[in-house]
Amino acid sequence: MFKDHFSKHAELYATARPGYPADLYESLARLAPVTSQAWDAGCGNGQVAYELAGWFDSVHATDPSETQIQQARLHPRIDYRCEPAEACSLPDDCCGLVTTAQAAHWFDLDRFYAEAMRVLVSGGVLAVWCYGLCTVTPEVDVIYRSAYSELLGDYWPPERHLPENNYRDLDFPFQRLTLPDFAMTCQWTADQFLAYMESWSATRRYFEDRGVDPIKNLAEPMRQAWGPATRTVSWPLTVLATRAG
Repeated sequence: MFKDHFSKHAELYATARPGYPADLYESLARLAPVTSQAWDAGCGNGQVAYELAGWFDSVHATDPSETQIQQARLHPRIDYRCEPAEACSLPDDCCGLVTTAQAAHWFDLDRFYAEAMRVLVSGGVLAVWCYGLCTVTPEVDVIYRSAYSELLGDYWPPERHLPENNYRDLDFPFQRLTLPDFAMTCQWTADQFLAYMESWSATRRYFEDRGVDPIKNLAEPMRQAWGPATRTVSWPLTVLATRAG
């Protein structure tokens, strides 16, 4: 069993979520002592795994949701497996890098960390990251944050506070590597942003509970606040990294 908040809308999740900056992948790959293999835990639709495949000879990408795996982007260097982060099928001492993006707050962290350290080579890098609440413009942010906190507040799972707080409260009992700051931004239309809001787990839970799409009534006010052009959407990106002993 696992905390499954995204399988029922895996297709939307695959198309509506923001991407991570290219320099993040480059920085992590250059920190890794070997680039023969990486493991991306909680890979979802393969967003991170696909980028890691440009830097590593082989990427082991795992997620407990078969539906999410079915939406994953294929790549000859990626081996997708339906398995939990707490029980990886890789052998010991085989990876230069282990990553998990926007997913560690769903894991049994003690078990996941034990697996990460088991599969990492000496000096290999574990990188855990998340993004919190975004900013667009003051007019858009008022609508977005009201929906997030007030309309959907009761429908967020309790673990959601961890990325909200930029993983300040996440248990990460390791000596941290010093990393540069990374900018996470997208150029989106109002409809792309509305699709992102539709992909939230709380949106799905609200709909299942009440039979009403909570974002639908926000669409027109959001489009008016947004305007016809694309706008820059910015998220704070927190990356926690350490080396295996």
